[in-house]
Amino acid sequence: MKQNIDSALKHRVVPVAVIKRLDDAAPLAEALLEGGLPIIEVTLRTDCALDAIRKLREAYPELIVGAGTVIDTDNLEAACDAGAAFAVSPGTNATVIERARGRGLPILPGVITPTEVMRALDLGCDLLKFFPAEAAGGAAMVKALAGPFAHTGVRFVPTGGINAKLAPDYLALPSVAAIGGSWFVDAKLVAAGDFKAIARLTREAVALTGAA
Repeated sequence: MKQNIDSALKHRVVPVAVIKRLDDAAPLAEALLEGGLPIIEVTLRTDCALDAIRKLREAYPELIVGAGTVIDTDNLEAACDAGAAFAVSPGTNATVIERARGRGLPILPGVITPTEVMRALDLGCDLLKFFPAEAAGGAAMVKALAGPFAHTGVRFVPTGGINAKLAPDYLALPSVAAIGGSWFVDAKLVAAGDFKAIARLTREAVALTGAA
């Protein structure tokens, strides 16, 4: 499946957000937009995550809203019904990928080994989440993993443990389409209502890519 989400990744940084209170969704979206990043991955780890996706899709049509932590077909169906523009999974599940294909929803399956990359490619996916990035060896591991598959056109979105200091190492790799990060949408900042800090950190994150 050729995944048509290049427009979503053109900024090369995807905020991975855990929204614990529905009331935080709107100010978080506004902070990201103010910071120049019209995309968000809302992880399905909280009771209000699906409602947050619906709210953001309705209130901010300029924001590309995806669903993260999609681990089974129930998650996938719920994300689709909520209006998610894309889905991200921590692993590679053929049933979930096939369901996403049936619903017309772009999905980034997670990989961490050559075997998993081969499985994902066999399932028609060439845009893959590399997770957990730092715990699995960081940018050096992504570079090494990409080598044998360079001819396939596979691209990675490393996520997990990446921060502002580490981001440039990943972004410098030709095989990296974008990175996923939570350092600029930290749950503590959201809980404190410090959306000005989130907007500032978002601008700084975008600047790391040279897209600012």
